[in-house]
Amino acid sequence: MKITANIITLNEENNIEDVIKSVQEVCDEVLVVDSLSNDRTREIALILGAKVVEQKYLGDGVQKAFGAPLAKYDWILSIDADERLDLNALKEIKNINLETTNYAAYSFSRKTYVGKNFIKLWYPDRVTRLYNRKLCSYSTVGGHAKVDTDNVCDLKADMLHYSYDNYSQMIKTSHKFITRGARISYEDGKRASKLDPLLHGAGALFKGLILKGGLFHGVNGWNVAVISAFSSYMKYALMIEIEANDK
Repeated sequence: MKITANIITLNEENNIEDVIKSVQEVCDEVLVVDSLSNDRTREIALILGAKVVEQKYLGDGVQKAFGAPLAKYDWILSIDADERLDLNALKEIKNINLETTNYAAYSFSRKTYVGKNFIKLWYPDRVTRLYNRKLCSYSTVGGHAKVDTDNVCDLKADMLHYSYDNYSQMIKTSHKFITRGARISYEDGKRASKLDPLLHGAGALFKGLILKGGLFHGVNGWNVAVISAFSSYMKYALMIEIEANDK
């Protein structure tokens, strides 16, 4: 069976060519759902043969779910603009018989990079990205959404995730996720005590350095563990601040 690649974009002119070329070997259609970019993202995608649809950003899961009904084929490969299919992923996808499979979806391990540094701390970071839209779909709940199904086969295959150009960019980007995470948790009815920032921050640092072995991953392991711990600490600190302001 044929596959449609579904890529959501916003000002991704530096990434769009590489991600489209990454999927074209296994996908028969490339669908780009663009959030009103003001650079050359749409132009480049069209030149490379992609179908481009414009849609104001609705949120991660909602945006990906928006594209699924517009795809030509039932099997959807959802991939972000800063991701690529590794060679082992291309091989695994080619070996799947999508016409006879009993699975609703397939997952990949994700290898994340900060600049040229592979972050072992975050591997394998399983993500479900190849799915049959007749059997399942992306959750549209806030935050980082996922394909909503338990009928998943874990492929021995990797997605390459070029998440940040450097640690400075990672720190700046984490601010957005901290703020959004705090607001979503608060609106969901969750509340933070005065001890929560310290407990969650210390817990995240312990998990990153000890439980996941970041202590032995060199400076990259330390950097990521410390930034993650800070993010966890500040999420709960902001929840306390939001509650105080609401009162």
